[in-house]
Amino acid sequence: MTPATAARHVPVLIDEVIDALAITPGETHVDGTFGAGGYSTAMLEAGAHVHAFDQDPDAIATGQKMVDDAKGKLTLHHARYSEMAEILVGDEIDGVTLDIGVSSMQLDQAERGFSFQKDGPLDMRMARDGESAADFLNEADEEMIADVIYRYGEERRSRRIAKAIVEARPLTRTSELAKVVRKALGYRAGDKKDPATRTFQAIRIHINRELGELEDGLAAAEKLLQPGGRLAVVTFHSLEDRIVKNFLRDRSGQKSAGSRHLPQVNETRPAPTFHKPAKAVRPAGAEQALNPRARSATLRSAVRTDAPAGDGGGL
Repeated sequence: MTPATAARHVPVLIDEVIDALAITPGETHVDGTFGAGGYSTAMLEAGAHVHAFDQDPDAIATGQKMVDDAKGKLTLHHARYSEMAEILVGDEIDGVTLDIGVSSMQLDQAERGFSFQKDGPLDMRMARDGESAADFLNEADEEMIADVIYRYGEERRSRRIAKAIVEARPLTRTSELAKVVRKALGYRAGDKKDPATRTFQAIRIHINRELGELEDGLAAAEKLLQPGGRLAVVTFHSLEDRIVKNFLRDRSGQKSAGSRHLPQVNETRPAPTFHKPAKAVRPAGAEQALNPRARSATLRSAVRTDAPAGDGGGL
């Protein structure tokens, strides 16, 4: 893989992810969130054979040149990463990497409707099918919209925003939604953070079922990884990071033993499927300065044991 065939952007925490994967040439790795192919490129350069997944048809289409250049070492799957265990059943997988959330490529395309910084249709669908953001906002009741914004955006003023959205319907453009949210929350030009950020995040997560997909994807990785296999997950906000942190804590046998003031209950726990996770890693100041998206990133990683995957100790 030459520099000319590398992805157009450098993924967040790329060096740290590759260190956590500890790739030996000839191993087989999964890039569960292909995007623009940055992690896959680094895996190929380290000598791995790569199975890459993406539900976005645009990512699959633009990735075909990488497939050609990789000469049989890269396979692209147009599927959700939660499906990896079924698609690759029987394969010996040495590593799984997940970069959660919207990709830079999706954010940069105004017509995809993910960003309020560029006007575009109110879409936000990663797979380009199913309910769009406009469908949801124009058809759901006020209480449901408020609940989504509160739960997935951690926005305390969600009810005020939902009321303003319902009063402004129909909404069809990202600029319209951003304007409604800013007006509802009293945004002033020059404020440090745009109040539309949380609402856009919440609606995107809801439309794409991102947190459920993450939970399913972690369980799929657990099933797929062979003993000694490495899992590396990069998240960008607290809701995602909490899911990954709790999953690795539970699967590595680090569940709380309960209060010492209460009677002890004999509990048979399943054998840990992961060794104790590595310490969480966050981008250095230099990377944060170069890439604003990196500021909220967290990498968590762990190594698979030889215990069988199961439902015990789940989320």
